Amino acid sequence: MRISVVDVGSKTVRLVVADAEGGIPLPVHTAKWRLRLSEQVRPGGPVPEEAVERLVEAVAAASRTATRWGASGPLAFATAVVRSAPNRQEVLRAVRARTGVALCTLPGEVEGELTFLGARRWMGWRSGPLALLDIGGGSLEVAFGRGRLPDFVASLPLGANRLTHEFFGDQDPPAPEAVRALRRRVRHQLRDAAARIRWEGPRTAVATSRTFQQLGRLCGAAPGRQGPFVERELHCDDLRTAIDRLAALPAAERARLPGISAPRAAQSLAGAVIGHTAMKLTGLDTVTVCPWAIREGVLLRHIEDGPSWWAEIIRQNERDEQSGGNDESAGPGGPVPLRIAAALH
Repeated sequence: MRISVVDVGSKTVRLVVADAEGGIPLPVHTAKWRLRLSEQVRPGGPVPEEAVERLVEAVAAASRTATRWGASGPLAFATAVVRSAPNRQEVLRAVRARTGVALCTLPGEVEGELTFLGARRWMGWRSGPLALLDIGGGSLEVAFGRGRLPDFVASLPLGANRLTHEFFGDQDPPAPEAVRALRRRVRHQLRDAAARIRWEGPRTAVATSRTFQQLGRLCGAAPGRQGPFVERELHCDDLRTAIDRLAALPAAERARLPGISAPRAAQSLAGAVIGHTAMKLTGLDTVTVCPWAIREGVLLRHIEDGPSWWAEIIRQNERDEQSGGNDESAGPGGPVPLRIAAALH
């Protein structure tokens, strides 16, 4: 069986086509299309018409590519940049009508559950009680669990792009006062979730997302060309040093540093502050940078539980559209819709 997943993020549309024999998603083809939605959509603002056009084109191209590689219709989802947009329903309808792909949005907590599943399967049961940190463009997911899915998950409006816009604006590099204000925001909103992680006392901690991968490389982790099986760790003290290094440079010069790509250079400082503050508050001295995250989690759920759970997510999105609801209506960190939560467990 060959399956595919399409992930619409703040920077790119990413496609993974994988073979699912033996219960493991083994990638046979990956592709990405640069959209840089985060540069066109202010946090909480609408997705402009031009960006919708580019999104439709990218999803259509991803669907055609998946078909060429022998995969069925992709499991397609959009993260916080679309999920929090006031015209979210119009964006999803446009993609469905013009591509035939049922693009969905997931509550932040569901994204956290799926990311945790991907990390758990990568790390294995020997990792024991597991803590997870995942920094996206619009949100930060924090999770902890002893089993296949997390016992606790929180999604907070602490994404690297969101906070860059809110605290730094056009400052390049930002003033020290702006960096301190950003850190205070992260401390305040992360306090309760971090206390839960400390109380649970995880045996292993993992960090996922491109933000953490790039910060890990900046702090000395092996480059991606050495493959996914090289162990990569990120230490809290090294990340603190990296913050000073990033804060002293404008975005154009950060892009010349090891691991920092030009599209993410502007938000790399906010990402480092979020990551370091999260590690300090949760008491995590070291995290393993895990290559599997939400896309692998989606593939794993499809392999392990069959297509019914994703069908329920599509139905929930359709019900939201009919009722005019929005996944963000409960607020970041709010309750997961009951129908989706039931489908996922």
